[in-house]
Amino acid sequence: MAKKPDTYKYLPSAIADHLGDLQISVSKRMDSGLQGQHRSSTFGSSVEFAEYREYMQGDPIERIDWNVYARTDRYVIRRFHDEVNIRSNILLDTSESMSFQSTGPMSKMDYGCHLAGALMYVMINQGDSTSLTTFDDDLGKMYEPAATLGGLRPMLKGLEEIVPQGESNIEQALAKATEFFRGRSMVVVISDLLQDPRQTLKGIGSLCYAGHDVTVFHVLDTDEIRLPQDGLIEVEFLETSRKMNVDIDDFRDLYLQRIRQYLDDVRIGCANEGANYILVDTSTDLHDALLRRATS
Repeated sequence: MAKKPDTYKYLPSAIADHLGDLQISVSKRMDSGLQGQHRSSTFGSSVEFAEYREYMQGDPIERIDWNVYARTDRYVIRRFHDEVNIRSNILLDTSESMSFQSTGPMSKMDYGCHLAGALMYVMINQGDSTSLTTFDDDLGKMYEPAATLGGLRPMLKGLEEIVPQGESNIEQALAKATEFFRGRSMVVVISDLLQDPRQTLKGIGSLCYAGHDVTVFHVLDTDEIRLPQDGLIEVEFLETSRKMNVDIDDFRDLYLQRIRQYLDDVRIGCANEGANYILVDTSTDLHDALLRRATS
């Protein structure tokens, strides 16, 4: 890479070194093409066995060949001839709500950028390709796909230039992304999803129906999930965008009830659409967040 990892705000070398053991696969069949340097894991019902490889953290346990383990005491995975490279597309929400930071270690925007940088590094490190697209109420900056660490540089620099602004229209942005992402690929949406869940799920559904393997990283501030202990807070109602100051003690039970219902609606809705759903807050370790995707 042209610059030392430590010079990249959202992919310092300490984080990159910690991600080297991760492997991310997909459950849906991908379209082949010039997308990487190795064959990644997609399987059909009648494929021809090609070779073994060592088991790596994040691989599905059911793919271990236990007969080989019984003979050699080694964990290995069966690979097949129809495995193809993964083309991954990262969709990062850059709307104004992502700038929020309460008592957590960083804003939702900073966490989303760290997550995007780490995920893109993992995909390239395992020999696949990746691209980055920002969005708010529409698609924003779209970067050319990269399959090398050198090609990742413009996207890492682009993350550092993001200024969260504007309103989010997830349904509209993801529907337009569906038109741009040709063929079947892995799509990762990183967003706080601050929109009516019904609209959010329509956008996610459009990607799933197009055949993409979709993962949603739902990024929230710690206080958005649990609320601070006391004092006044400003709340915004999703349906009307109306804001008001309320005393936490008067509002806590109702808020926690509503946030639980909201999170359940999004989680269940993603499952119904066929998307992976991963809820993280801004204190979640990046490796742990990506490990949840690797093992899903």
